[in-house]
Amino acid sequence: RLKQFLEMRGADGGPWRRICALPALWTGLIYESSSLEACWDLVKDWSAEEREALRDAVPRRALAAPFRGGTVLDVAREMVEIARHGLDQRDYLDTMGQKETQFLETLLRITDEGVSPAERMLDAYANNWNGDIDRLFVEYAY
Repeated sequence: RLKQFLEMRGADGGPWRRICALPALWTGLIYESSSLEACWDLVKDWSAEEREALRDAVPRRALAAPFRGGTVLDVAREMVEIARHGLDQRDYLDTMGQKETQFLETLLRITDEGVSPAERMLDAYANNWNGDIDRLFVEYAY
């Protein structure tokens, strides 16, 4: 079962709200010109060393990974806000008249609370599930 756990893909698995959040995030970031510019402004001066440090630190520290006098959480908050702006500007409505920004709610909650889904899973694994990896599949099946 541990092998199954390690092979799970976090971005396209889990609760429906998070599955819908990923394409909404990307759409908000790159389908509207001012948001795309804001994305570039956010990252254009990141050095190769900084990007590598992020790649190494985020799997261990998640949103608490240090970056430029702050944390990855600071970057995540800015990124979600850029995406929200982009979706708001697109002004696409569903059949109920709601904007695409609704799909970012789960990401806004994560950045508001500062705790990633992976951190919640690890906490549940250690404290609520008593190390029983099978509980992951029960709790996160849909």
